[in-house]
Amino acid sequence: MSFEFYLVVLVLAVVGLYLVVPFAAHAYLRYRGKRIITCPETRRPAAVQVDARHAALTAAISRPELRLKTCSRWPEREDCGQECLLQVELSPEDCLVRNMLTSWYTGKRCVSCEKEFGKIAWLDRKPALLSLEGKTVEWSELTPEKVPDTLATHFPVCWDCHITESFCRQHPEMIVDRSQISAGIHRGQSGH
Repeated sequence: MSFEFYLVVLVLAVVGLYLVVPFAAHAYLRYRGKRIITCPETRRPAAVQVDARHAALTAAISRPELRLKTCSRWPEREDCGQECLLQVELSPEDCLVRNMLTSWYTGKRCVSCEKEFGKIAWLDRKPALLSLEGKTVEWSELTPEKVPDTLATHFPVCWDCHITESFCRQHPEMIVDRSQISAGIHRGQSGH
């Protein structure tokens, strides 16, 4: 084979990659992550994860084909028809857990210090929730399918207040509550 033939094949491959890679990358980024959908069978929240790699590969040659990678109802219902994927297809960003949480915190204030939530830092200093029992809860302690019910019953707490409350709960022997000491008693004791 001639040099020209290899050059044409190389150019076609580069052009093909240039045209295909953006579609595949967009599909991968769009469909990755945990999502909460309403299970068509139970009408209850379920956590699913789309096979983003498969969506990206199929997007390279046509429309992205969606299929589930995981579901909180598996393995018992692994043979379902995956009708829930229509919810993901119609609104991929709205059912993403991270987007649901970001939206929930928007415009809210910490129930403890009343600081307004700004942009959420999901890699560090994540906000938490306060239960009706007065205990703060981190997102890593929840399964995704419990997020909708939890948002309905808990209050927003900033990172700083969550860390303070957690420390007080875990190390009560190291805490001195000075809120019970009035200024008058201190002055009276120190003046003698």
